[in-house]
Amino acid sequence: MQTKIKYVLNTMIDKLMKLPHSLMVFIFILTFLTCCKKKEEAVPSKETGTLTDVDNNTYKTIKIGNQWWMAENLKVTKFRNGVSIAQNQNAGDWQSVVSSSYCIYDNNTAAPGLLYNFFVVVDTNIVAPIGWHVPSDEEWKILERNIGMSSTDADKLSWRGNTEGEKLKIEAPQGWTTYDDVWSTNESGFSALAGSCRLFNGTWGSPGLFATGFWWSSTSAGNDAWYRYLDYIKTNVFRFYGSKKYGFSIRCVKD
Repeated sequence: MQTKIKYVLNTMIDKLMKLPHSLMVFIFILTFLTCCKKKEEAVPSKETGTLTDVDNNTYKTIKIGNQWWMAENLKVTKFRNGVSIAQNQNAGDWQSVVSSSYCIYDNNTAAPGLLYNFFVVVDTNIVAPIGWHVPSDEEWKILERNIGMSSTDADKLSWRGNTEGEKLKIEAPQGWTTYDDVWSTNESGFSALAGSCRLFNGTWGSPGLFATGFWWSSTSAGNDAWYRYLDYIKTNVFRFYGSKKYGFSIRCVKD
């Protein structure tokens, strides 16, 4: 069989070599362009859209697997029914409050969205725009599996997976502190930006804006709640639970 294939290939090469030079060049160019076209067609385009909240903020959206996600952090100051969410910038107020509150990271207007405590997430007034909701811990796992994380890793605590964090984060230096060993690709289109966080005692997350990002899930864990965390020096995704008084970012997923 190998001898026959070799004979056919040699015959084709002999015939090609007898063609005029210009024709050989044309065939080469045509073959090259055809291969490039096939390669481009093999990469499906991402489905994207937009979403508007009650404050008339418009967000980009992206379809990842069978889920539609916001591709930006929430920055709404009202619930979907128009009821205002209390703003608490003062550390003492943030530490003592046990009701829905938001803040702007260190009063920095460059922050990519607002930080909310968990009471906002579960408030019956509903913070997500109509047709959307704050994702559960399980819905976060679906996202992670859709971008390559194994089911075994998705169920683990702390840092999990391999390069899923890189696939979620927008390319540095657009919003993240650069780090030589982490090459954010935003392959998923999720476009995660570093918005840092606020601790339960009212202090701002360290080392500061553009280094870390924290996002709530809607799932409680006793007195705490599940969340996700990305870091500029890590390629994977952190999963754990923390105080409901933390101030984290919110991404919504479509109903």
